[in-house]
Amino acid sequence: MAVQHWADALRKAKKTALISDVRKWRHKTTFGGQGQWTWEVGETTPNGITSDLIKENSSNPLFMRKDTKTSFQWRIRNISYPIEVYSVSAEPMERCCVIRTSNKKYYKKFSIPDLDRCQLPLESAALSFTHANNTLIISYKKPKEILTLEQELLGELKKLKGTSEGDIDCKTQ
Repeated sequence: MAVQHWADALRKAKKTALISDVRKWRHKTTFGGQGQWTWEVGETTPNGITSDLIKENSSNPLFMRKDTKTSFQWRIRNISYPIEVYSVSAEPMERCCVIRTSNKKYYKKFSIPDLDRCQLPLESAALSFTHANNTLIISYKKPKEILTLEQELLGELKKLKGTSEGDIDCKTQ
């Protein structure tokens, strides 16, 4: 079973616990070295800013993932069209979700890595969306297999010694 295989891989992996509102992964490079971090949940930097010299326009739509206990959830801030303009669909053959606007001002494809890792199908019925305060909120109800896996992993993570953000021992270069 793919879900159990993924759970076993996570149990054996080297883990670091940081009490925060993000999830990121680091994979080995082709030659076995440490690869770049890939952000999966949460914001990469405050307001999406990556440099003091180059900054995003603050009115650009900002896409981010923020999960709840029962749903995978994505938010697109700074998108002010009426809800009738939006169309959100699941594309099971492509294993992704697609956001479109009828005025052709916004288009986004995104996958759900959690479902891919566990080799679970993408179900259109689990997808819903709403719009409030210039933010489009897309929700995908977590399958029972994911909920069970998360409970198991929560037990594993409770065994780790977590730190608060201010208590991190960082090596300086």
